[in-house]
Amino acid sequence: MSSLREQLGFGEIKPLPSLVVLNGYPLAVFVAVTLHTLLLAGLLYLQGTSDSQALELVQPTVIKALLIDENPQVTNQRNQERRRVESQMREREKAAALKAQQEQREEAARQKRREEAEAEAQRQRQVERERQQKAETEAEAKRERELREQREREAEQRRAREAAQQEQRRRDAEAAEAAAAEAASSEFELVQSATGLIQQLVTENWSRPPSARNGMRAVIQIRMLPTGELIDARITQSSGDPAFDRSAENAVYRAAPFSELTALPIRVFNQNFRTLSLIFQPEDLLN
Repeated sequence: MSSLREQLGFGEIKPLPSLVVLNGYPLAVFVAVTLHTLLLAGLLYLQGTSDSQALELVQPTVIKALLIDENPQVTNQRNQERRRVESQMREREKAAALKAQQEQREEAARQKRREEAEAEAQRQRQVERERQQKAETEAEAKRERELREQREREAEQRRAREAAQQEQRRRDAEAAEAAAAEAASSEFELVQSATGLIQQLVTENWSRPPSARNGMRAVIQIRMLPTGELIDARITQSSGDPAFDRSAENAVYRAAPFSELTALPIRVFNQNFRTLSLIFQPEDLLN
């Protein structure tokens, strides 16, 4: 019975010459050779199981993979690629470092701007506080100045009023003094006029007794009402001659009432005529 190799037309399997790996890919060549060997072994195994006859054992062919040094050109390319990659990595690291430094500088600049803005805001707040404090101080000084000026005006007005009042009091006093003097003069004239009238009336009603002699003197005190009516008359000093004294009393009673006294002010009457003393002398009648 022919073997599976013969049926498939492979013929006798001959050892492969030593494999030379080129182009710098020894691992790929080795893997490819190994896969082909395993595939062939599998096919042989399947053939053996399907045929009930004994199969001829076939010794596997050992493929020797010979690794040779890489092509210097490939090595150079790989080194160049590695250096290029490393250069790119260094450039990226450098760019990242520069970017980080730039970000740090920008953050520092932003922080500085924030600090400067805060410092400026603080300065502005301080300036505003000082402005408000100055405004309050000036306003307080203005209020005190206005209050002081108002007090000075009030004091000046008060002094002016006091001076005017004092001047008015002086004028009033002068006017009162003048009026009093005038009133006194008028009062004196009234008293003199009333007294003269009473003297005249009493003299007209006095009859001197034959016993009257020069040097005799009798004083009669009379009391009257504001209407001029006589209340009483009494001798306060006798002449020593009863007839002379009686004649004096009779003269007073005959002359009363003195109705002209009703024209006098009550004050003038009370001060001068409510009680009145009359002096009788033979040569004349004096009050």
